Amino acid sequence: MRTTRAGESVGSWPYLRVMFAVDDLDDTLAQLRKHGAQLVDEVVRYEPVYRLCYIQGPRGLLIGLAEQIG
Repeated sequence: MRTTRAGESVGSWPYLRVMFAVDDLDDTLAQLRKHGAQLVDEVVRYEPVYRLCYIQGPRGLLIGLAEQIG
């Protein structure tokens, strides 16, 4: 599991997460990076249904993004 600032693992933040469905994950990431968002780990494929990732947003908030592909 990837660690984030202060040595906390991503999975140890159960109350600091939100997830958004997006139409185009790559475009959304590009736009959010312009505003300082950082990708946590990598974009993954969940079966043939979704592409998923997490970014770290303001004040350490973990933001999940999901693009439906199937």
